[in-house]
Amino acid sequence: MTVAKRWLLPDGVEDILPQEAYKLETLRRELLDLYASWGYQLVITPLVEYLDSLLVGKSHDLDLHTFKITDQLSGRMLGIRADITPQAARIDAHCLDREGPARLCYADTVLHTKPRGLMISRTPIRVGAELYGHAGIECDVELICLMHATLSAAQIDDVSIVLGHVGIFRSLMKAAQLREATEQELFDVVQRKAFDEIDQIVDGEVKDAELGAMLKTLVRLSGDDEVLEKAIKAFTDAPEDVRKELDELVAIVDGVRQRVPDIAFCFDLCELRGYEYHTGIMFAAYTPSYGRAVAKGGRYDHIGEVFGRARRASGFDSDLKTLARLTGRAFEEKTTIVAPDDADAELQKLISELRQQGEVVVTNLGNGDLDVTRQIELNCDRHITERGGKWIVETLETP
Repeated sequence: MTVAKRWLLPDGVEDILPQEAYKLETLRRELLDLYASWGYQLVITPLVEYLDSLLVGKSHDLDLHTFKITDQLSGRMLGIRADITPQAARIDAHCLDREGPARLCYADTVLHTKPRGLMISRTPIRVGAELYGHAGIECDVELICLMHATLSAAQIDDVSIVLGHVGIFRSLMKAAQLREATEQELFDVVQRKAFDEIDQIVDGEVKDAELGAMLKTLVRLSGDDEVLEKAIKAFTDAPEDVRKELDELVAIVDGVRQRVPDIAFCFDLCELRGYEYHTGIMFAAYTPSYGRAVAKGGRYDHIGEVFGRARRASGFDSDLKTLARLTGRAFEEKTTIVAPDDADAELQKLISELRQQGEVVVTNLGNGDLDVTRQIELNCDRHITERGGKWIVETLETP
C-alpha cells in the first residue's frame, strides 16, 4: 500500500469523529444509567475468547459472522466476538453463580466478517440488557418494557414492537411428525413466506388435515391486534403445547400494556428469525424511517447449557450507531472558555474551579490569535482575561 493510501479503512469499518463520538457516548452513558436504574449491572466482556465459547447453540449465522484466529500461546482457535449474549451467558453461568435472577447489561463494539445489510457497519456497538434465572413471563414483560424505554430515551419516533413465538411453529412441527428433510424444507419456505410452496408441502406431507390447516393458517398470521384474535380462534383445538404458548404470548401482551398503555404492537406468528437460538417469545422494534429492526430480542432458555449451568434467559440489544443515526434529539456540545497560557496561581485556581463546575476550559497554547477560524475550531464563546488585577470570564467578541 502506498503512503497516499494508508488512511483507507476496510469496507464497513469507520472512524467516529468528535461530533458523532459525543452523540454516541452521551447516548451510551444515558442508556447504561437507564439500565442501572432498573437494576441491570454492567459487564465488560473480552474482545476475543476461545471459539467454542462464542459459538454456543446451533446458530450458523453467528458462525459466519465471527472472525477466527489462532492463539499463539495455546494453539487453540479464538474468535473475535460478533455477539455479546454468549459472553453474558457464560458470566451468569460460570462467574456469578447466583441463585436468583441476574440482570446484566453491556455496551461495547463487536466485529462482523461481513455487513448484515446494505450500509451497515461491520463494527456495531451493541447495547443491551439480559435477565437470567427467571422462567415466568414477568421476565419477558420487563425486557420488552425496557427495550421500549431504550428507544424512548433515544427519541426514536413511530416505533412498533413486532411479537412472535417460535414455540408455536415448533410444537406444530412436532405434532405433524415430519421427516427431518421435510421439516427443513418447510422451514426454508416459511422464512421466505412462499405461501404456494408452503401449501404444497403441507398438503403432500402432513397427514393430519387439521394440523395441516393450522400450519397454513399460522404462516399467514401477520398484522395488528386482529391477528392475535384470529390465532386464538384458529388454535382452539390445537395441541396443548400450542395453546399454552399462545396463552403465554397473550399474557405477555397484556402485561406490557398494563405498564406501557400507549405501546404499538404488531404480530408475526411465523417469524422464525433465530429459530435455532430462541426458545419462546421473540420481539423486535421497527420504525418507518429504517428498513431493519432497530432493536430485537427474545427468550433463549438453553444458552447456558454449554457452560454447565442452563438458566432461563431473555434479553434484547440494539446497535448504538443506528440509534444515534435515527434519534430525533439534538446533541449540542458544551461551548468552551479559552484561558491564557499563563502559570499565574490565581488563574490556575479559577480554571480548576470552572472545570469542577462542569465548564470546558481550553488553554490557548502560546497565546496565539483567536480569529474566527480558531473560535469555531475550539467552539468557544467566552475567554478569561485580566481586569484590574483579577482574572474574570468575559463573553468573547467575534472578530
